[in-house]
Amino acid sequence: MANIIVTGCAGFIGSHLSEKLIEQGNHVTGIDNFDPFYDKSIKLRNLSNLKESPDFTFLQFDLADSDTLENVLKDQPVDLVVHLAGKAGVRPSIEDPRGYIRANIIATQNILDWMKKRHVSKLAFASSSSVYGNTRETPFREDMDVSNPISPYAFTKKACELVNYTYHSLYKLDVINMRFFTVFGPRQRPDLAIHKFTRLILEGKPIPMFGDGCTARDYTYYEDTVSGIIAAVNFLFANSNVYEIINLGNNQPVKLIDMITTIYDVCGIEPNITQLPMQAGDVDITFANIDKAKKLLGYNPRYSFRKGIENFVKWYKENQLPKIVSL
Repeated sequence: MANIIVTGCAGFIGSHLSEKLIEQGNHVTGIDNFDPFYDKSIKLRNLSNLKESPDFTFLQFDLADSDTLENVLKDQPVDLVVHLAGKAGVRPSIEDPRGYIRANIIATQNILDWMKKRHVSKLAFASSSSVYGNTRETPFREDMDVSNPISPYAFTKKACELVNYTYHSLYKLDVINMRFFTVFGPRQRPDLAIHKFTRLILEGKPIPMFGDGCTARDYTYYEDTVSGIIAAVNFLFANSNVYEIINLGNNQPVKLIDMITTIYDVCGIEPNITQLPMQAGDVDITFANIDKAKKLLGYNPRYSFRKGIENFVKWYKENQLPKIVSL
């Protein structure tokens, strides 16, 4: 049994990952600060299964507070950290860059300092496909130049990759930076497109489509992403002197218009789309080259986009729609 910290454990990916790690025989210490970006009740529901496990310990505090981090974790046995916590979202980061610097860069710096002090040497870090910006060459490879981020969210993730490398170089921390590509599925944040569009469609409201529908995203079903994270964890445990950047995507971009029409089709409802101008900070396409992930981690995405949408719509209808009570 390994002792693993999962930051952001009450979130979409963090809760699924924590459940899987416990299922595989590990003890998980989950950390979350219940950032008000979306409703706390959603995160509490994500934690409901975990809190029943004797192999799960939950700690609520803000990782950007270094003193609290040090005090709360001083006696915690830790073999590896999976750092998923942070402020997400491209558009909100344009409105609040300082908040993103604090929650993403400063919090990561604090974790690295704590790891150095405690001699914890293994870190799997959640980076993002956003670091690629509007790179013209596709699919995106890990060795591409990512010096031109087009949102504060993207530059915070790139900055964290750089500070992770510095601590690897100076203090021999083993690090894998995992660049996630538009993860979706049950428990997805309510502000994300697939969740929001499913809600609007089932409420009979039109879908706002920014641009002409030709922008594309490499949508990756959460089970594939979680499998990739666990493969990264296993790689870190099995190897030393590690510093890697690895794409965890699906290698199959889906156009915005096709994403919308797929949800309509799965819901069995005729499309009703309102076209709007493109928004600042949005990239044209994300498209993961996953050759490195396949080679190093044995990563192999199994879910098609449509199957993922079918699973998500089923979950949404069972868990998110208001319940009708018969009197």
